[in-house]
Amino acid sequence: MPEPEATGTDRAPTSGNAAGPGVRPGSPSPSGAPPDSPASGPTPRSIALWVGVALVGALGWGVLALSRGEEISAAWLLAAALGSYAIGYRFYARFISDRVLKLDKTRATPAERLDNGVDFHPTDRRVLFGHHFAAVAGAGPLVGPVLAAQMGYLPGTIWIVAGVIFAGAVQDMVTLFFSTRRDGRSLGQMARDEIGPVGGAAALVAVFVIMIILLAVLALVIVGALAHSPWGVFSIGMTIPIALFMGVYLRVLRPGRVTEVSVIGVALLLLAIVAGGWVAESSWAEFFTLEKETLVIWMVAYGFIASVLPVWLLLAPRDYLSTFMKVGTIGLMAVGVVIAMPTLRMPAVTDFAARGDGPVFAGSMFPFVFITIACGALSGFHALVSSGTTPKMIQKETQVRVIGYGAMLTESFVAIMAVIAACIIEPGLFFAVNSPAGVIGTTVQTASEAVTHLGFAISPEALAQAAKDVEETSLLSRTGGAPTFALGMSDIFSSVIGGSGMKAFWYHFAIMFEALFILTTVDAGTRVGRFMLQDTLGNVHKSFKDVSWKPGVWAASAIVVGGWGYFLWVGVKDPLGGINQLFPLFGIANQLLAAVALAVCTTLLVKSGRLKWAWITAVPLAWDVAVTLTASYQKVFSDDVKVGFFAQRDKYQGGIDAGKVLPPAKSMDDMHTVVTNATVDGVLSVLFAVLILIVLADAARTCLRAVADPGSVRLSEVPWSESRIVAPAGLLATPEEKAELAAAGLDGGGGRVVEPVR
Repeated sequence: MPEPEATGTDRAPTSGNAAGPGVRPGSPSPSGAPPDSPASGPTPRSIALWVGVALVGALGWGVLALSRGEEISAAWLLAAALGSYAIGYRFYARFISDRVLKLDKTRATPAERLDNGVDFHPTDRRVLFGHHFAAVAGAGPLVGPVLAAQMGYLPGTIWIVAGVIFAGAVQDMVTLFFSTRRDGRSLGQMARDEIGPVGGAAALVAVFVIMIILLAVLALVIVGALAHSPWGVFSIGMTIPIALFMGVYLRVLRPGRVTEVSVIGVALLLLAIVAGGWVAESSWAEFFTLEKETLVIWMVAYGFIASVLPVWLLLAPRDYLSTFMKVGTIGLMAVGVVIAMPTLRMPAVTDFAARGDGPVFAGSMFPFVFITIACGALSGFHALVSSGTTPKMIQKETQVRVIGYGAMLTESFVAIMAVIAACIIEPGLFFAVNSPAGVIGTTVQTASEAVTHLGFAISPEALAQAAKDVEETSLLSRTGGAPTFALGMSDIFSSVIGGSGMKAFWYHFAIMFEALFILTTVDAGTRVGRFMLQDTLGNVHKSFKDVSWKPGVWAASAIVVGGWGYFLWVGVKDPLGGINQLFPLFGIANQLLAAVALAVCTTLLVKSGRLKWAWITAVPLAWDVAVTLTASYQKVFSDDVKVGFFAQRDKYQGGIDAGKVLPPAKSMDDMHTVVTNATVDGVLSVLFAVLILIVLADAARTCLRAVADPGSVRLSEVPWSESRIVAPAGLLATPEEKAELAAAGLDGGGGRVVEPVR
């Protein structure tokens, strides 16, 4: 990535921007064509290409929709998703970028104007795409769709594809755009600046508390995956020095040589993965075999260091490196599906979708399948990254489409592969792995009987053999989704490479892969949390708003890692304490966070003179609010003890009054803890819902006022300033962009030029 000069600018907000954002002397009006719109219409070749893509997607959906119990190949699901993604990115995302947002390539981004070499730093769009994808793609797209497969493969697939095209990717892209126009301000701060002090304060509290919960949950998944795994600890640990080397290479040794350092980094990464297997079989294994408590300490230390070091040194190159493994593995998995053509064994829709009494999670298909899938289609956490690290690193405003919308489509594809992984294994094995011990017992005999009672037969011998194939003592009640994904991945890879003899290798490789997937979300999330806290504290003490002020950086980072680290530590020490207490809130809290982001985006569209386009975020906002508030209501007021928090509290309180110990509690102390946890979860569910309603009400008030009196609108958008950076808008430069780069004497990564960009 090129090393630009430091520039800087007056950060005073713009007041009463009546002409609309991005308007400058001599620029097109808001109703005119965008600066980078194509000069010519579609060619016959491109029309034929996109008709072909549409037909592939339509054929895939047709086969899925018309299937009536017969077995079909997972490749049809793949075709439906990929065809839809391509159409959504090419047409809908382009419509939003060109017609709605009017991305301006001549406008300098915060990374260019405020470059300080620590948080603000113009970053090659290929590296930034890797950082953004790695930061947002955590546990959600891997495990949520696996758990939602309880309802069958069709409901989850429809929501993952439709949800990302019309909701999730739109949220990420629009949030990134508006944050970039506001010096990379956090979501909570944008809510305060644009909605008002009441809704803004509610948003700040809700966003920060929810973020601490999300980070602790993600960290708990990593601890569970890496505990007593020398292979995983070594391989993932080695990504840190490799990333540091890549950062120095790009910044000092060979600036801008992204392709060059990518080849070196990937080679070192593959070596680290292979070496991890060697270490696990060597005398060094004991050194890398860590207890959960030790992992917590290392993770907290790493989270703090990663959040304060210059972003170019560790975070961006490590996320970029991780993306190669993530996207590469998922891509190879997709190729494996095409070659092996595995059959979808799970029914399209199971009886649990209507009854709502599934053993994996309780509740009806609406709203809980949407809450469970979360990140694969729509995730509030993404908005934190889109208003955190990424807007401070983006070179050109025109790159918002590929980074915001494109990275989210990539994550959704991960979710589709998770659906396939869960649905190609025998349904009986799926339910034996994902059902708690209280449902299926602890032996293969009891599990076989319980699963058969659910309507999916599997023999004790088959359950024992499945565990033996992947060199595990047992696969029963390996809940959480990750082991199921690993089983599906091992089935696909072993069908193509190595046969059944390689199944154990691919299973353990998948477990390590999932841990790497999630860890990149924790380090980036901690940095985003630091930005958010600094923005919030800056409302009280202005020094905190300066992200270069070291005392503020260190103090805010320490508070954030201390928050999620505390809940993680207690959760590791106590199966019913710490983050385990708040784990049931993960899905709903994440979706409520998405409601905040979509509300802020809708408000900004209205205030910035884009009222006729406000539906692009208002429609998904309405859907998300309906889903999350319905789920919140049921979690608070349902009489079903498997669903309602207060119903669960009453049940266990009744057990205490009767002197009985009810499972999963093992003692009377555990009974009291369960009562406390259910009460806390119920109260927090009410609190989060109330905070979101306050944000929505204040946002509606602000929008109505902006429509009724446009002259009263005040935007916190920074003034336009001309960019001196030349860089492509997409991952691959167009012929016109290549000519522009060549004229400026720049390579494919782009960089700063002496004369302003015209």
